[in-house]
Amino acid sequence: MLKLKKPLMVSASSSGQIFGIVIGRKALFAGLMMMSATMGFGVWGLYGIYQADQMSVALQQTQRALDHAQMRKDAKLAELQMQMLADEKKLAVYARALGQMQARISRLDMLGAKLVNVASLDKSEFDFGLEPAFGGPRQKQLTHNTGTDIEDRMTSLDERLKQLGTQLTAVDFILESKRDAQAARPHAWPTEGGWISSRFGPRLDPFNGTPSQHYGVDIANRHGAPIMASSRGVVTFAGKMEDFGYVVDVEHGHGYKTRYAHMGSMVVNIGDVVESNQLIGRIGSTGHSTGPHLHYEVRRYGELINPRSFMPRG
Repeated sequence: MLKLKKPLMVSASSSGQIFGIVIGRKALFAGLMMMSATMGFGVWGLYGIYQADQMSVALQQTQRALDHAQMRKDAKLAELQMQMLADEKKLAVYARALGQMQARISRLDMLGAKLVNVASLDKSEFDFGLEPAFGGPRQKQLTHNTGTDIEDRMTSLDERLKQLGTQLTAVDFILESKRDAQAARPHAWPTEGGWISSRFGPRLDPFNGTPSQHYGVDIANRHGAPIMASSRGVVTFAGKMEDFGYVVDVEHGHGYKTRYAHMGSMVVNIGDVVESNQLIGRIGSTGHSTGPHLHYEVRRYGELINPRSFMPRG
């Protein structure tokens, strides 16, 4: 048998001969180092794959957290946008109400001034052009947002309306003492000709056929037919109203008030003093109407009364 120097491996062939492989120490060391390195790289690779998986899981969790945060942010943004829209709508309502109140104050100012002239009252006592008098300790100025400013202005205008109402009540009381209650009572047919096409009280709505309440009488007539005041009084409103079209309201005193609606045109203004049977407008079909007619109402101290009781028969 052949003795091998530093054998690393011995093997036998099928013929029974033995072969030996001789490897030097350096080569053996290098081989062992390569094997160690290969195993190290393998372990490092497996660890890297593990780390990559862990990072992938962490990234997915982070992405889910970011998506959730974005969803919450979007929801909050949508909520704020809805709140802004609601606030804008509220401010628009306030602005319209403010405009209506200012218009009402202007009409009342004009009406009051005309009443003072008609009744020959003391203008220094009933000066409707003056702002209401107020007093009190000086308050620190505060910064308000737009909504609060509008609310404050509406509160101020409401106080002005109350003052005007008090003044007009006083004027009405003075004028009422000069008028006879029977003369103030509406008594004339409010248009030239025509016939009652819808009576006061329950009826079927002419537009949808459902049961409804009619608070006046409708007098059908031709386009342009004259409309007359049913008694002497003062015009307290002359303008357009939703559903009613062109409207004239007349205050007769002693609690009596009449309304003339769906008019085609008007010939009087707020504050005008009208006599019984005086022309105030003409028949039309403005507002919520099916044809030319006059909607006529009578109130007594704010309560609606059947106008037929105040209209001549025949």
